[in-house]
Amino acid sequence: MTIGLQQPETVPAAAPRPRRGGAFARVVAVRLAGSVGVLWGAVTATFFLVHAMPGKTVDVLLARSQATPAVRDRIIAEYGLDGSLLDQYLTYLGRLLTGDLGDSFVLRRPVWDAIGGQLPATLALVAATLVLTVVASVVLAVIGAQRRPWVRSLFSSVEALVVAVPPFWLGLLLLSVFSFSLHWFPAIGTSSLDGLVLPAIALAAHPIAVVTRVLRDGLLRVLDEPFVLSARARGVGETDLRARHVLRHAVLPVTALLGWITGSLIGGAVIIEIVFSRPGIGRLVLSAVQNKDMPLVIGVVLLAAAVFVVVNIAVDALAWLADPRTRGQA
Repeated sequence: MTIGLQQPETVPAAAPRPRRGGAFARVVAVRLAGSVGVLWGAVTATFFLVHAMPGKTVDVLLARSQATPAVRDRIIAEYGLDGSLLDQYLTYLGRLLTGDLGDSFVLRRPVWDAIGGQLPATLALVAATLVLTVVASVVLAVIGAQRRPWVRSLFSSVEALVVAVPPFWLGLLLLSVFSFSLHWFPAIGTSSLDGLVLPAIALAAHPIAVVTRVLRDGLLRVLDEPFVLSARARGVGETDLRARHVLRHAVLPVTALLGWITGSLIGGAVIIEIVFSRPGIGRLVLSAVQNKDMPLVIGVVLLAAAVFVVVNIAVDALAWLADPRTRGQA
């Protein structure tokens, strides 16, 4: 009897694992492609909304002064106002693609210079608001993550009330109490450190309520995880357990939320700066809208949209790197 030789089984080759760097680059590229659409939509909507406002652009350029028909015609031809609205839009969009935001109709200076002169004050307000939001949200969420129903109900009610209050109304209330009545803080128009307190509180109140709610719910979910019971069995104190173990597991969803909040704070700062008469782009854009100063209005809107886009891309990238569970959703 002939015994045949058994052929060795061939083991299928493992599929090559995708390179992490290439996948990360694709994630960033997809986010950047979507961001182009966001910026284009912001510019387009602002352009047509400004043109839909009452009044003529040529009157703004002439400072609403009486001018001869020859002067008006020369201004109209110089700024291309004699073409159709679509032609003006395409011309402006072409200039924008080269990085040229144009000159302010009212200030008679480049838009970049006008925004750059007021931007540091706005960034200081945004930075103070972010610090206040993070610190207050973490403290309140840790305190509110209790199993007692009345504690959770109390925190939920206060958060809902804060979210329902418009920031400008809260700013006026803070001014009335702490500036006009108690005289603890300067009233209006100051860029000092103590003059930053009330605007930062007014701007941070809504984000604090939202982030606290999300973080508190995350903490309560994590407290039910098996590793928490194991840590308690090892004698880990409750404060140390929440601060060092539970908090870091619940903070990832909040990171994405903070990215969205950071991107939207520029727009919120505009209103707060007007309420408190602070220097910044708030009063700049208010004057631009009132005077139908299209290049300046679009410049501020584009800045706010760009900040929103950049921050959210950075947050998405960090979440992709930190949490493998998010990579399948990219």
